[in-house]
Amino acid sequence: MSSGIGDLRLAAIDVKPGAALESQSGLQMLRPRIWGAWREPAARGRVAAIVMHPASNFMGHYLIAPLAARGVACMGLNSRYAGNDTLLLMERVIQDLGAGVAFLRAQGYAKVLLIGNSGGAALSAFYAAQSQRITATEFVHGDPTHLVATDLPPVDGLALCAAHEGRSRLLARWIDPAVVHENDPLATDPSLDLYAGRVQPPYDAAFLQRFRAAQAARLARIEAWVDERLATLRAAYGAGSPAADQVFTVHRTHADPRCLDLSLDANDRALGSVWGDPRTVNASAYAMGRVSSLTAFLSQWSSRSPADGPANLARATHPVLLLNYTADQSTFPSTRDAWLGAAPGRVRSVDIRGGNHYLAGQPALVEDVADHIAAFAQGL
Repeated sequence: MSSGIGDLRLAAIDVKPGAALESQSGLQMLRPRIWGAWREPAARGRVAAIVMHPASNFMGHYLIAPLAARGVACMGLNSRYAGNDTLLLMERVIQDLGAGVAFLRAQGYAKVLLIGNSGGAALSAFYAAQSQRITATEFVHGDPTHLVATDLPPVDGLALCAAHEGRSRLLARWIDPAVVHENDPLATDPSLDLYAGRVQPPYDAAFLQRFRAAQAARLARIEAWVDERLATLRAAYGAGSPAADQVFTVHRTHADPRCLDLSLDANDRALGSVWGDPRTVNASAYAMGRVSSLTAFLSQWSSRSPADGPANLARATHPVLLLNYTADQSTFPSTRDAWLGAAPGRVRSVDIRGGNHYLAGQPALVEDVADHIAAFAQGL
């Protein structure tokens, strides 16, 4: 379905500044902007949707045209951190999302739907909760966020598809516990290394228990070091100074046993990762969570991240459509259950049979997803 829609349009949306030196671009710092691409139905409707990810470029998202064809204006919106999450603060990303909501409200749309695809799901839930009551008055590292109610205009519903629970939960399940030296990704404990050949699927319960405990222990060590280093820098330069931060590397962040053992959290997926061979992804130079500043790590990846999807969904009161892609290699039945458990009775769950994480090469399933979301949007 592609007829009955307007041309793809570019939206340039001014946003509030973040911190000094947030960007290497002087122009971006002087006039911070985010960008979106959107289409409207030929006959304007009452509902508009935003699909946004904390760091991915969603201006070419596969749902923009199909939803416009079904009477729902749709914008693929980028945050200020699109393409580089090194300094990303989730509290700033919801501020950017709010600017997009305000833009659509200013176009005259009575209802605004947030579409949380992949990592955008936890972002949408975080926004929904904060738009109803701001609790994120401080960043995890202690500085004030300066978020105010006008930054976060209300929305009317959430549609979550291939929905990760949040960046902190992803890293907790994906970080490689075999690493024994944070500065040397080749220094590993072979008895915990999924890719060294000593342990093979299917994995027994005892191994998985030890593996998960070692994952939690590694993350706790990293988080403790972040806290200690941040305290040292803040003492040297002063709280709130751009100098009171630094970037660091977290090696090997893609070691989920479910990539190699299809009996775990079983769905219709194939072996491997959404990005290809998991061993290669695990060792690659720029994988998920690989490079981060201290403050960004606390906001995105740490156990204290405020952007936990199900926890925020439990705080919000919006109606929710949950679309589960059953051949996804990175969301699983347990992921679905976490979302459902967060808001019992408020989530309508639909399985998209055979859907991979990106619906890559699955145009019929894209149309199916668009049908479900459009029907949900029109009912708001």
